[in-house]
Amino acid sequence: MTTPAPPGPARPTSRDVARAAGVSQATVSLVLGEKWRGRVSETTADRVRGAARDLGYRPNLAARNLRLGRTRTALLVVPALTNEFFARVYTGAAAVAAEHGFGVVLYPSPDGTGPARDPFPSARAALDGVIASSMAADALDALHGADVPLVMLDSDPSAPGPAARVNLDIGDGMRQVARHLLALGHRRFLHLASAVDTWTFGCRADALHEELRTVPGVEVRTVTSALDVRAGRDAAERALALPGPRPTAIVCDDDILAAGACKAARRSGLRVPGDLSVTGFDDLALATAVEPELTTVRLPAEQVGERGMAALLAVLDGREAEPGSLPVRLVTRGSTAPAPQV
Repeated sequence: MTTPAPPGPARPTSRDVARAAGVSQATVSLVLGEKWRGRVSETTADRVRGAARDLGYRPNLAARNLRLGRTRTALLVVPALTNEFFARVYTGAAAVAAEHGFGVVLYPSPDGTGPARDPFPSARAALDGVIASSMAADALDALHGADVPLVMLDSDPSAPGPAARVNLDIGDGMRQVARHLLALGHRRFLHLASAVDTWTFGCRADALHEELRTVPGVEVRTVTSALDVRAGRDAAERALALPGPRPTAIVCDDDILAAGACKAARRSGLRVPGDLSVTGFDDLALATAVEPELTTVRLPAEQVGERGMAALLAVLDGREAEPGSLPVRLVTRGSTAPAPQV
């Protein structure tokens, strides 16, 4: 007859952690559930976390979720799964979520204008909250009606609805672009604008035109394009072929459009940046894959995701989310130069 193997070491419990830390089980629950602030001293919280770490304690999330009525799942809604910016937003959100025992489900809504359908039979039953990046407000009506907390990223700060909001200083980014080109002597501009009707692109257009209006003698022509290299190329090529003085700089709402603008310049027999400067926005990997490399605005995408998930956790915990917009930065590369003397 085979002798059964002796049982392995018992899995440590919250009672073991409490005993090792010299506190009550209730205190362990508060600390490991991230609800200790204002109730437990930081020294005690550190002692509880240290004891849990030393014992190798892992909370029974399934039991805890049943007890709290939570799924510990967040939905991240984005306009496209193929755009690198949103992949980086997801990376940041997922990293913070994992630290708190949450999962993040990534879900696309067409172009950010929607409508974003509820991907579950009931979002309220399946989710603890929704994070939406670069979406039109009315694109989320179905999800918002599900009565789950909503955190908006890169969205209109005046629009009602979300429990919290995390924004980039998009307007400042476009003002940095305009000032850079003005300082290089450019006065004739083509704005290659995104045809997607969301706050983030409207903000870029408003900031650009407001900044350029401060300088006498500036001319600006705007054309719109789908967010696609070929569409951007075709729109820019048509604009460059129009009669009248040719623009000396193309300001693009996105690096993808900027890549199209560079292709249009070459097809039109123009040199970038000798004849025509081109700027992008986002600082995707594409910005350094083209030649010359793009002058563009760097957006801290992973930090946006981190702040968005942190904001949702704060809302779920009854705390205020961290205020303030995230700064952005102009990165100057080879696609811009002094305006040609014509």
